[in-house]
Amino acid sequence: MAESGAESRGAVFTRREVVNFILDLAGYTADKPLHKARLLEPSMGQGDFLTPVIDRLLEAYGREVGDKGNIVKDLGGCILAVELHHSSYEHTRELVLDALTAKELKPAQAHSLADHWLKQGDFLLLPLEREFTHVIGNPPYVRQELIPDVLIAEYRRRFDTIFDRADIYIPFIEHSLSLLAPGGRLGFICADRWTKNRYGGPLRRLVAEKFHLQYFVDMVDTDAFLSDVIAYPAIVVIGREKEGPTRIAARPQIDADTLRQLAKTMTAAKLGKGAEVSEVTHAAVGDEPWMLGAPEELNLVRRLEAEFPLVEDAGCKVRIGVATGADQVFIRPFDELDVEPDRKLPLATTRDILTGTVEWRGLGIINPFGRDGKLVALKDYPKLKAYLECYGATIKARHCAKKNPDNWYRTIDRIYPELTKVPKLLIPDIKGEAHIVYEPGELYPHHNLYYVTSSEWNLHALQAVLLSGVTRIFISSYSTKMRGGYLRFQAQYLRRLRLPRWSGVSAPLRAKLIKAGKSRDLDTCNAAAAELYGLNAEERHAIGVTAGVADAA
Repeated sequence: MAESGAESRGAVFTRREVVNFILDLAGYTADKPLHKARLLEPSMGQGDFLTPVIDRLLEAYGREVGDKGNIVKDLGGCILAVELHHSSYEHTRELVLDALTAKELKPAQAHSLADHWLKQGDFLLLPLEREFTHVIGNPPYVRQELIPDVLIAEYRRRFDTIFDRADIYIPFIEHSLSLLAPGGRLGFICADRWTKNRYGGPLRRLVAEKFHLQYFVDMVDTDAFLSDVIAYPAIVVIGREKEGPTRIAARPQIDADTLRQLAKTMTAAKLGKGAEVSEVTHAAVGDEPWMLGAPEELNLVRRLEAEFPLVEDAGCKVRIGVATGADQVFIRPFDELDVEPDRKLPLATTRDILTGTVEWRGLGIINPFGRDGKLVALKDYPKLKAYLECYGATIKARHCAKKNPDNWYRTIDRIYPELTKVPKLLIPDIKGEAHIVYEPGELYPHHNLYYVTSSEWNLHALQAVLLSGVTRIFISSYSTKMRGGYLRFQAQYLRRLRLPRWSGVSAPLRAKLIKAGKSRDLDTCNAAAAELYGLNAEERHAIGVTAGVADAA
């Protein structure tokens, strides 16, 4: 990793305007006595953060001390910047020396300060006994599978937050927080995945129990970096202090003046009445996903969670379709699958429901399971046997086949053929808005679709609820956002939805919900859902209900 390229080591470089914004939010500003502060940058890269830090430190020192001090002695402990990558370390050291000599420091002073400030090594393994008033930076974004096994094992031994498939920026945040002095602040720009998803749970719990999430700025779809990135970034500022409210901003324009003013607004003693920055309480609670939406949306979610059962406790089931591990073999045009008729099922995919209704494209899936849940004996199905053996090499190359060679022809997920005949609501994973499609009980869902069935609720009525703004608010509150503002309608988030029991819904309201679901008109669905949940005027506005539509409904 110390010699690898930028992509493999997770190096992404941050714009100067964004760096200054983070420094402002974290309180590392030149109007303060920064010569008394201690700043850590755990992954200095090409010096994107370090050079503005040095500029601010020297400006503050010149004003506070001037020519009366010993600059090496006074500032030698003010910065510690760490970098693993050898050539980046050398490049940044030269930048620091140039910056210091440009400030008219003597070469000996510049070299001495660089020696004090810069350290080459692995931040996660270095013994650091100091505490820091500020930790600033852009930690590396590296997937676990790119890290040698022996190294990731050592990281796991040292850091409690490396959970599930956590990327390496997670222990960077944990270790950085452990080094904060009382009252200190961490200001990072990094991927926002951990604020919502499974692997971020232990780190969210650490923040909730011992720190204060002060500021959160959604940077998705902004030009925060000097290159395009796949990750979805956010700025977090976390203080080592008691819990308090969190101030939130979203997707600011990336220019120096805008970000400077936004930092002043976010750090002001009191917020003004503008919509640019909002403030929420209890954004971080245990290991729960952070609730970072508008206050009125958060209030609505919390009320519904207190008053109504979970969707699965109200008689509905949320599941995901079948994964095969080799779609090119198991999935083909239904009529072209040359197997016994009871060994194939018609399949629903996302392309079948693009219009909002089912328009089957004719794909089918091979079903190797009998009704008892066991794999069928291939000797009893000569056509199936011949077909599977024709593609044996591909099928046997899958991980699940290698793990259990005797069951080499099973799909990753078991197939339940009876599900084909069950009416269901089909939901693709990634959408800008809810896309809920009624399927009357003719197709088996593919892995790229989630589906909902119910033994109690009328599915068209449920369709209206899932299409409504209530569901959108729940999903947006709990799920990570994708580029373009797209949401992930995954089972883990859909299961958080709250739903009244169907037995408690009046006959007139049942009729309204069913009619709204069949129409798929979002205004009508919102109005019916507002009545179902008893929303007040503010809550109706939050989900997009207008007075005219509500009255008409």
